[in-house]
Amino acid sequence: MKFSSVGYLLAGAAAFGAVCAAPITPAELVDKAAKGYRLLSLAEGAEPVWKTEEEKLELLRADVHFFDVTEVYDAEEPVHFKSLATKTTFPAPSHSSTVSSILKSLSTTNMESYLSVLTSYNNRYYTSSTGKAASQWIFDKVTELAGGRSDIKVTKFAHSWQQFSVVARFEGKSSGAVTIIGAHEDSINLNSPSSGRAPGADDDGSGTVNLIEVFRALVAADFKPSTPVEFHWYSGEEAGLLGSQAIAKSYKSKGTSVKAFLELDMTAYFAPGSKEVIALEADYIDSGLTKFLQQLIDTYSKLDWAMDEECGYACSDHVSWYKQGYTTGMLYEAVTGNDNPKIHSSSDTTSVNGFSWSHSLEFAKVALAYVYELAI
Repeated sequence: MKFSSVGYLLAGAAAFGAVCAAPITPAELVDKAAKGYRLLSLAEGAEPVWKTEEEKLELLRADVHFFDVTEVYDAEEPVHFKSLATKTTFPAPSHSSTVSSILKSLSTTNMESYLSVLTSYNNRYYTSSTGKAASQWIFDKVTELAGGRSDIKVTKFAHSWQQFSVVARFEGKSSGAVTIIGAHEDSINLNSPSSGRAPGADDDGSGTVNLIEVFRALVAADFKPSTPVEFHWYSGEEAGLLGSQAIAKSYKSKGTSVKAFLELDMTAYFAPGSKEVIALEADYIDSGLTKFLQQLIDTYSKLDWAMDEECGYACSDHVSWYKQGYTTGMLYEAVTGNDNPKIHSSSDTTSVNGFSWSHSLEFAKVALAYVYELAI
């Protein structure tokens, strides 16, 4: 999820060549997409460029992150993200007695059980049949955990590819801005995306099962928020933030008010011998929400927080929401350099030295506190 210096150079060079390109017409979009090309946004303020699937894969291998905007493009002025920077004010955590009680019910055994299913699929790539099967399992599991409650609705958000995204919504006692927490359900093997083994235990099986377990614990505690809450599991993050872009743009188009969005992308690893922390992403985020997350960590986790280095353009799903002008934040497993070196391969398993369920549990705690404190 991080840029290398090579990635910055390649992205910059590709974007520079496209800055003065004419807007893409609807006819060109249909024609190029039908021929298998993908439209990629490689940098802020630059027009997107057409790439083949192989060229897109080469960018991923070179550690270049991008938005794949093929399904969401419209001919508008490129967004200058820095102009979207905001600082929202949130009240300090004030429900520690109730939240702390619910936190005790979070189970690493449950999370391990969920992850064993998700990693049993050959991969969870967004165009593969096993990717679709994994999203179906998440949908079925979350529906089961909802227990038939009439105020909870679990839905599929369909895309033009096989794997769908999953949305679970707690209705609020009254209408109001929705609190959202997300993770991505897909995985990738960069050597062979569609057929290669990609267990994705950490990236992002860890965030995915954190959300499932937090959802379970809140249902078990008979959580009934004052304002709506949604849990999102996104398809196609590894291929250019596809699922989160589609959903964030849909919400913006409908005028949906969002109180805050939080992403959990990788939560289960820290380098042996390094300081164990909860890292907070430093860019494409709302500084007020980051301050609130720091307070949540101080209140509900045994770990310290640390600010990470800048994540870079289109590095994870929170940037899709930031692009639409929403308040965003992201928790990350470690300060960059102490994070998991085995992702995007067949080696992203729970047996990696440094994978820790007790570490991941701390992220689940903060995630649950985030939902409760903002929506109760």
